[in-house]
Amino acid sequence: PALSGGCAHPGLCAPPGSQLPCFHGSSTIRNLKERFHMSMTEEQLQLLIDQLVDGSVRSITTKLYDGFQYLTNGIM
Repeated sequence: PALSGGCAHPGLCAPPGSQLPCFHGSSTIRNLKERFHMSMTEEQLQLLIDQLVDGSVRSITTKLYDGFQYLTNGIM
């Protein structure tokens, strides 16, 4: 049913007849597609992921959040 409604990726489509407010408005699905980089090739995605991980490893906010998680939940 999702594909027949014109949605190219069923995982990013509102269920038919959905009353969920997050699916109302034309920008929701477009924003999700942009966020998941659905137009990139596997190679482009790998490069992007590598860049995101490298940036996160060097980020002070990542270190602070990891410390918070360790202190509050014992997660490291």
